This record gives sequence, structure tokens and C-alpha cells, in this order.
Amino acid sequence: MAVRPNATLSRRDRMASKSSRPEEDYSCPVCHDVFKCPVLLSCSHSFCNACLQNWWREKRIKECPVCKEIHSTGDPPRNLALKKLCLAFIQKRQRASKRQRTSSGSEDLCGLHAEKLKLFCLECQQPMCVVCLHSENHTDHRFRHIDKAALEHKVEVQKSLKPLREKRKFFIKVKINCDQTVEHFKAQARHTETQIKEQFKKLHQFLQEEEEGSIATLREEEQEKSRMMMEKIEVLNRDILTLSNNIRAIEEDLRAEHISFLQNYTLLTLQDPQLVSGIDMAIHSGIDVAKHLGNLAYRVWNKMKDIVSYTPVILDPNTAHPNYVLSDDLTSVGDGGSQKPPDNPERFNMFPFVVGSEGFDSGSHSWDVEVGDNTNWMLGVLADSFPRKGRTLGKFWRIGLYEGKYTACSSLELVIDLSSKKKPQRIRVQLDWNEGKLSFSDADNNGHIHTFTHTFTDTLLPYICTRTFPLKMLPDKISVTVEQSAASQ
Repeated sequence: MAVRPNATLSRRDRMASKSSRPEEDYSCPVCHDVFKCPVLLSCSHSFCNACLQNWWREKRIKECPVCKEIHSTGDPPRNLALKKLCLAFIQKRQRASKRQRTSSGSEDLCGLHAEKLKLFCLECQQPMCVVCLHSENHTDHRFRHIDKAALEHKVEVQKSLKPLREKRKFFIKVKINCDQTVEHFKAQARHTETQIKEQFKKLHQFLQEEEEGSIATLREEEQEKSRMMMEKIEVLNRDILTLSNNIRAIEEDLRAEHISFLQNYTLLTLQDPQLVSGIDMAIHSGIDVAKHLGNLAYRVWNKMKDIVSYTPVILDPNTAHPNYVLSDDLTSVGDGGSQKPPDNPERFNMFPFVVGSEGFDSGSHSWDVEVGDNTNWMLGVLADSFPRKGRTLGKFWRIGLYEGKYTACSSLELVIDLSSKKKPQRIRVQLDWNEGKLSFSDADNNGHIHTFTHTFTDTLLPYICTRTFPLKMLPDKISVTVEQSAASQ
């Protein structure tokens, strides 16, 4: 029996046959590179879609670049089978290139041609081999030797690295400041909480003492009236006993024989029947509840004014210059020493200022500042838009003492020398925002010092500045008044 030759190939043989095709079978006739998105013409020639479209655009006629056959149809169909073969070819070549790089210990080989990368395309910004140089994809491109291109790019990267390092340095500085700010927040919160507790502790103690005093007064009245009533009860008990004895004796005489009764009758009629001691039988009035409960809360509140204070201007610690430290009640400024508070946006970092926590944009306002024997100070108002950083000035109006001279100055006026026969210890500042007046006077004798006139348009913040401490905002006197209603009048 004759043996027929094997007319069919096994699957492995077919795969080997496909994989053993020469590289030209996977190359576009136009760009001579591996097909990218291949399309098939009716003449059976395949091309990269982009290469074919560029060819037709240049020739202005749809002809095959190989056989010159004219094609009048629309866009050619995609050659999916060839695309799969090309992808398999590229993957195989990449695996081979990777194995070669692994075995040789070098990665300087082209992924498409497994040649050493010696050039750098300036247009594509990619390393390439000498085979890539002749590819249509790099037509009219400029090239550099790989070493020269690497040096040039390293110089550029080195230049771009400097601002990145500066930015990183800045970010690190900002982060450190943020960390310090968080710790400052915690310290502020703890300190403020302590102060709140201390203030309420004083109020609780005051209220407790008032409560105990009110209850003690009530109990004293109760005990006094109870004592007086017990004395009366004791006298009444004696009188009741005497009357009971007399009544019992008379009742015995009434039970006696007639002769005996008549013999004692004269004595009975001669005795005074009023045997009680004659004490005041009126009942004492009750506990004076109205005195103890009437307007109790008001009376306690009225007393409270002696232990509380009201200061019209409270200093804002978040604005204080780093050299300043504020008192616990936020009314006076002292030497901050070596403290380093965070440089938050509202804090003055150049001018030694601290401003009030509340601004004024209408109405009349007044506050007193104790300067005492301080020999270097300024006080007044400034606009809330006054820059907090650097040495740029904003709008301000102030008076001050420096090197023994009193002066007045504003951002709109020159420095004016002020004559003062007496050194004021307390300065009163009076602002009439609507009328546009800012006046300074001696709070002890009401002596006028200086007045600014200006049409104010900004929100104004009280501020103080000093280099010799202390400087203090003074509290106002507290008074309680009762206004009668029209009905009671």
C-alpha cells in the first residue's frame, strides 16, 4: 500500500511557518516599518492607513503605491488578519529583544529592531537605532547622538530641578508653619478653656456665697421668730396650768354641800377671775417671704457688678506682633520675650501693632488707654485694610510719645507736634464715625489733646503700639438703672 505524502501541516508547523516569515512580510511598502492599522486594496496590496492616505493626498489620485492600479471606491477596508499577524510579530520581537537584553545585561537595544540605540530623534523625543533612521516615520526628522542628546537633556532637567527644589523647600517651610499653627491652636484652646473655667469658677463661687448668705438670713429670721414664739408658748403653758388648777378647785366647791358652798361663796366671788399673766396674745407676722424672694435675681445681679468688669476694647491676640504678649483678660500688652507664635495672615510681622477684636463702621465709641510712665507709645485707629505683612502703610490716625515729644499723625497728614504741660496717665479716645471725628483727651481732667476730622469710609480698628511696656485698655464703670414703665408713672 502506497504511503501518501502528508498534505496538511500540524498546527505547530503552521505557527512555525507564520513566525518564520521574513520581516518584509510585516512591513508597509511606503514607510518600510511594521504595519500600523493596515488596510487592504482591491489589488491585494496592504498599507498602513495613514501612509496610504498621505500618499493619495500627495498624488491627488487614488492609486496603489505598488502596482499603480486606480481605486475609485471609498475608504479601503481594514486588514484585520494582517493586523493580528503584525501584533504577534511585534510581541515576538519584543520578547526576543528582552531575552537578549537580559542575557547581555544591557537595555540599550531598540525594541523594534534589536539594534543598539545610538541616536535620539529630536521630533519624537525618543532613542532610536540606525535602522529606525531609514524609516518613513522619521522622514525629515532631526537627530542627535545619544550621548550628546542625553547631556543636553540632563542640563535642561538640572535647570528645571532647581525651582522644584525651591518649591519643595517652600512647601516644607509651609508644612512646618502649619504644624506649629496646629500646636498653637491646641495651646490657645487649652489656655482659653482654663481661663473660661477660672471665670466661671469665680461666678459660681459668688453665686454660691450669695445663695448661702440668702439662706442664712432666712434661717436667722426663722430662728428668731421661732424663739420669740416659744417664749410666748412657755408663758401660755404656765397660765393654762394656773387656770386649770383654779377651775378644778371651783368645780370641787360646786360639788360641796349647800351650807359649805355658801360659806365659801363669798371668797369665790371676791377672787379675780383674770388669772392669765396679761401677755400679748397677738400672733406674730409670718416669715418675710417678699423680702427674701422679691427681685432676688436682680439684687444678686446688681451685686455682681462689683466683681465683673466691662472693657469697651478687647485686644485680638491673633493680630499681636510676635514681640507682644497679652494679659489673660486681653486688655494689656507686655514683652513677649522669646515666644514664637505662628505667622498667621492677620498677625503684624513688621510693625509692633496689636488691634482690637471689634471694628467700628458707624456710631460713637469711646475707650480709655492707660499709658502711665511709658515713654514710647502710639495709639489710635487704623483701617481694617491696613497691610499686616511688610512695611507698606495703610490708613491710620494716631497720637504718640517718642523721645519726650507728643505728636499727632495720620496717613493723610504730616506729623504735628503737640504741647502738653502735664504728662497724661490715661488717654481717652472718642470716635464719632458718622461725624468724621477722632478726638484724644486726658481722661483724668478731660483736657483736650488733639482731634482729627475726616470722612471715614473704612471699618476702623482701635490699635496700640509700644516698645516700653506696659500699655493697658481700661474698663468702664458699670452701673445698674431701673426704668419705670409708663403705666407705673
